[in-house]
Amino acid sequence: MAEHRVRVTQDSASRWRRRAGEYDTLAEALAAAEPGDTVTVRPGTFRENVLLDKPVTIVPAQGPGTVRIEPASGVAITVTAAATVRDLVVEGGDTSTPAVLITGPQAAPAFSGCRIETRSATGVEVADGARPTLRGCVIANPAGLGLRLRGEGTAAAFEDCEVAAAGQAGLAVLGGATAALDRCRVHHATGAGVLLSDPGSAAELTGCEIYEIRGSGVQAEAQAGGRLVDCEIHRVTGNGLTLDGEAELVLTGCRVHDLPENGADLRGRSRLSLDHSTVRDFGRGALSVWDQGTEAIAESCQIHGSSGEYPALWVSDGARLTLNDCSLHDLPDALFVLDRDSSAVAQGCSFSRIRSSAVSVSGGATVSLAACRVQEAGTGLWFRDHGSGGVLTDCEISDVATGVIVTKGADPVLRDCTVRASTDAGVYISAQGRGTFEDCRVSHGKGFGFHIIDGCRTQLTRCRAEQNARAGFEFSEPGPVTEGCTSDDVAPAPAGGGATAEVPAPRSAQLAASAAVLAGLPGAATASAGSAIGPIPDCRPAEEALAELDSLVGLATVKQEVRTLIDLISVGRRRRQAGLKAPSLRRHLVFTGAPGTGKTTVARLYGEILASLGVLQRGHLVEVARVDLVGEHIGSTAIRTAAAFDRARGGVLFIDEAYALAPEDGARDFGREAIDTLVKLMEDHRDEVVVIVAGYTAEMERFLSANPGVSSRFSRTITFPDYTADELLEIARAQCAEHEYALSEATEGALLDHFARLERGPNFGNGRTARQVFETMVERHAVRVAALADPSTEELQLLVPADLPVVPLP
Repeated sequence: MAEHRVRVTQDSASRWRRRAGEYDTLAEALAAAEPGDTVTVRPGTFRENVLLDKPVTIVPAQGPGTVRIEPASGVAITVTAAATVRDLVVEGGDTSTPAVLITGPQAAPAFSGCRIETRSATGVEVADGARPTLRGCVIANPAGLGLRLRGEGTAAAFEDCEVAAAGQAGLAVLGGATAALDRCRVHHATGAGVLLSDPGSAAELTGCEIYEIRGSGVQAEAQAGGRLVDCEIHRVTGNGLTLDGEAELVLTGCRVHDLPENGADLRGRSRLSLDHSTVRDFGRGALSVWDQGTEAIAESCQIHGSSGEYPALWVSDGARLTLNDCSLHDLPDALFVLDRDSSAVAQGCSFSRIRSSAVSVSGGATVSLAACRVQEAGTGLWFRDHGSGGVLTDCEISDVATGVIVTKGADPVLRDCTVRASTDAGVYISAQGRGTFEDCRVSHGKGFGFHIIDGCRTQLTRCRAEQNARAGFEFSEPGPVTEGCTSDDVAPAPAGGGATAEVPAPRSAQLAASAAVLAGLPGAATASAGSAIGPIPDCRPAEEALAELDSLVGLATVKQEVRTLIDLISVGRRRRQAGLKAPSLRRHLVFTGAPGTGKTTVARLYGEILASLGVLQRGHLVEVARVDLVGEHIGSTAIRTAAAFDRARGGVLFIDEAYALAPEDGARDFGREAIDTLVKLMEDHRDEVVVIVAGYTAEMERFLSANPGVSSRFSRTITFPDYTADELLEIARAQCAEHEYALSEATEGALLDHFARLERGPNFGNGRTARQVFETMVERHAVRVAALADPSTEELQLLVPADLPVVPLP
């Protein structure tokens, strides 16, 4: 075996041994080597069982792949010390043993650049407290496990490694062992890509990829745990994630996709947490959550693209699901919650392009939804049977067949919710369904707004229906109880006609109630009386809002611009009524000027005036800034921008400091995504929302050039000038009058001089500054008057020059 000679080089500090030597076998060389020595191996195949029981280094003399360890049977390499192994090829053929065994508490070896190409029980086994590190290694073992870690205290680190084939799991962490994988790949395994089992067993994967697995991507069971960061799981034949037996997984920034089964299947009191992750292109569900005590939590996640006909989210048998700021779209069904004690909570989520039901609740389950949006679905919310319900707050359902269905004894509570543009009923209740609706609104539907049949005892409080094709409220027979509800198809009571402006509900309800009274049915009179629907009250007249605008201090050019716009709109409406063509006006505006010049106040009044003229439905103001529109990851900006736009439907969306969406160095900034989304929404819903953008003059010019469609949609710019010293004094006078203070003549003179001397830089607060000065004067007045033994009423009111704030010397 002269061609297989092995050289040992002394790297240790010993002075009492030979300097170096050459040997025919690895066993001889390793026996002669002392701790710290390097064993250099010439090219060839060594049919030896190698034992590394000393902290030595073993390397090929001529580089990676030139030395192969291939014994006839048994373990190819056993490591029990802190040895270093580089660039070897290891091949084992014994299916009853591992190819590489690292065992014992002293075993902390470092493997790098090695290839384990074997048909063994395990490619690499780590046991009994060993703590190795493997870098840049490849393991292929089509006959068994790729990597196996077992036993408490056992811990292994893998960096840039690859499990290229495994007849069983790619990585198995068992018996309380732990593993850390960075930038590793696990693929072509038969079994789980990663298997975690037993209490205390855990793995942390960062930047890893798991794919082409004949089984689950990651399987966790028996109280094991794992954390995955920036990982990708795809093209597996089973579930992306399988959890059972109180196991726990946490995924952050991960992608799970292209699966024939579930993105994740949870059972047996297991727990899954997803953060900023995506689950897409699945054959069954994204998340299937089963059993009492099992819980899944998703934060800022994307779920979309089902290739099957199953609900994306399935919660049953007492399980729990929590969703925060998630987006679900392009699905057959989105969320199904079934069975008593099962529950789902969703906050700030969007459901869009859902072919059937966005949310379905049955079997006594409950849901809690807040600030969620459902758009383009068959059914928005369906509460199916007795005991099923929950609470929905500030949710919006639009562009659906039916907004809300309540049947067979289900009893949800909806508060401040909106249903818009349904092709059938906005709210449909039948077959002893109940439900409580408070401050809800149904509009622009092609059917009935609220359609309640079968005498269902639904409670409707301060609900509103408008612009529904068939009727706002339709009650087929007595049962529903209403309080303070209004509809635009109910005419106001004639002047002097009585003490109430309410009139009875639609004729179908009147006839049903009358029939019930004639038949002597109990409670019929109550149902009839409780079903009175009133007309929608008129908005504040435009003259009142214009009068408030005129009462604002200064802003003469602003007032004139707004009046011109109002005149154009008003005359355009009259021309249409006369059968003439009316000019096409763009009502979106740009407000430029420094802070504190009244831009928000004018925007609010503008919305009120447009509502009074019938141009907008509500005229309310929704004020946002960059932080409300721009998200933290790809896709979330469009969701946030659409949500803000939806809140402003029927009113004014006021974007303060809009230029922050287009920073000068923001080529890759998400603000541009907000602008692009806004432009499209303005085009798609041009008659539903007025958008006003505001900010400094120069910066707003940059904003208007950020997208080719921006400047064309804002046809008019209104400039808000800084307040003069006299106007600031007038604002201070108004503050005094409102709070029952008085200014002496000397104080007014001192105030005027104070305002004239203020530095007017870019941060000058204008009206805000006047209010702050007044508040400071009130504080200084209180300190001064508190020292008086018995102050008079005049002294309690009068502000004197000494109360003015001290202006620092330049």
